[in-house]
Amino acid sequence: MPEKHFYGGLGWRLDADITGDEFRVIQFTPPGSPCSIVFGSGVTPGLYAWVELDVLESVGELVVSDIEAARAELADRGVDVSEVYHSAGREGRVSGPDAERRSYSSWASFSDPVGNGWLLQEVTARAPGRVDADDTTFVSSAELAASLRRASVAHGKHEKRTGGPRDENWPDWYAAYMVAEQAGKELPL
Repeated sequence: MPEKHFYGGLGWRLDADITGDEFRVIQFTPPGSPCSIVFGSGVTPGLYAWVELDVLESVGELVVSDIEAARAELADRGVDVSEVYHSAGREGRVSGPDAERRSYSSWASFSDPVGNGWLLQEVTARAPGRVDADDTTFVSSAELAASLRRASVAHGKHEKRTGGPRDENWPDWYAAYMVAEQAGKELPL
């Protein structure tokens, strides 16, 4: 299956490659992702409890914290990935990321060798209820650094509001900010 080579080349973890008399199931998990994608042939509902449909020629969505970095990494790995774009309402699709870099507002897309389509969507702050509040993960140093930069800007505004001396507990403040941001909760003031 060409998907096995393609997704393995992206650095995704191969979780399963199961072959039966008249079927084959391959499962991959993207780095740092809590969910996987299953590809197969001869797969029918009920074959496995976790396999509901043959997902060939489907469209999946991947959440990334930095759309431009994710697009560049895919391009560096030889993937034919679209430019980064955003929606401008009635104007339709506009080249480049959302000007304010709002979560859920910038995309890029690509397909694997057999036609499975993928959308990359930039999410820097999750909508409420989208993630477990206890889960905070960073899959790369670039993602962690971007979160630290956002926390630094917010903390600078916090220090100006308080008007006091330098906040020696800034690591605690940054940590609370970063966890709240990922969980889609109200950010600390």
